[in-house]
Amino acid sequence: MHGFTDYTLAKRAIIESLRRGGVGRLDVCDAHPELIRAARNIGDPIARPCPVCGHDSLRLVRYVYGDQLKELSGRPVYPKGWDTELAERVDEFRCFSVEVCLECEWNHLAACYLMGKRYAEKPPSLRSTGRRRRLG
Repeated sequence: MHGFTDYTLAKRAIIESLRRGGVGRLDVCDAHPELIRAARNIGDPIARPCPVCGHDSLRLVRYVYGDQLKELSGRPVYPKGWDTELAERVDEFRCFSVEVCLECEWNHLAACYLMGKRYAEKPPSLRSTGRRRRLG
């Protein structure tokens, strides 16, 4: 993936601050109702407990953003594979993955990355020399 940013360290810092009392639970368990709805209906289950409440109700919701997406920008990725279809049609867009707890409403940006035709893998012959091989 291109332009991949992982926010795990930021999440650890927030959880540690919560445990030390630097921030309150209401400061980190504040998911927007639309985010909760998306997590409940189309979110992918995450196989680990919530870092705040410990329940097994974590979901991953992905959203796509980009000027070339026009009215599709800001929508959650649904159905599965829709982001891959977009990547075949659009030059560039950004995908944001958000983890959400359905129980306590914890939410945190997990990752962000670039997708699109611009980032499609090139055939090995083009990657190695930068030129097309002649056939025949």
